[in-house]
Amino acid sequence: MGPRRVLVTGCSSGIGLAVAARLAKDELRRFEVNNAGVGMIGPLECQSIDAMKNLFDTNFFGLARLVKELLPDMKRRQSGHIVVMSSVMGIQGLLFNDVYSASKFAVEGFCESLAVQAMKFSIKTTLVEPGPVVTEFERKVLEDAEKMDLSGTDEETAKIFREVYLPYSKKIFSSLGQTPEEVAEQTIKVITAKEPPLRHQTNRLYMPMTALKHADPTGRLPLDTFYKMIFKHDSVFNATLGVLRMLQRGAGKK
Repeated sequence: MGPRRVLVTGCSSGIGLAVAARLAKDELRRFEVNNAGVGMIGPLECQSIDAMKNLFDTNFFGLARLVKELLPDMKRRQSGHIVVMSSVMGIQGLLFNDVYSASKFAVEGFCESLAVQAMKFSIKTTLVEPGPVVTEFERKVLEDAEKMDLSGTDEETAKIFREVYLPYSKKIFSSLGQTPEEVAEQTIKVITAKEPPLRHQTNRLYMPMTALKHADPTGRLPLDTFYKMIFKHDSVFNATLGVLRMLQRGAGKK
């Protein structure tokens, strides 16, 4: 196989930089890897519509513009592989991630729909779905959240955000968080696979959380589970993270 060109967006830091570095190392070419994105967390009442539009402009419309530009050439060549950095939050909505999750749901729907047409032209499509990833991007989002003006919401919601959500988020990242390099390594495996999947979750320890959605089509099971974990069974939540942390360390040693 000859040289293959690769276009990676959003590669100034974090996952994008790790993917670009890994691709360069193996001299892989001729793929589109879309990674550009921005985050947003917090009570919905405290977020402006303009900020939501800006987030969608990057996370969704940036992808749509890029694919719209490159798709005609891929169709003419009857080849190509569109690799999009999505998120587990494009599968499962999470507390105080309403707008960010919505943008990733949009990405998932866009790519799943496009993939059917793309197959007709021998173009592959893959959504890479990381869970928590420890990057400067995530640290900055959490830092901004701690300083967020919560005067636009009620006291109870503000308390839940500060005293429940933010501490839980830090625990999840410290217990389950992957490095950008780990996500990049799995992205390379997807790119070089003979038959790449439409979806690939990079964090096996997070899979039980997303599996809840498929286990109950009514949506009641994941909704009840997340509610109880967050609001009723703090000890169970902490114990579960402890077990997962040990499994993560064991996998790392292997």
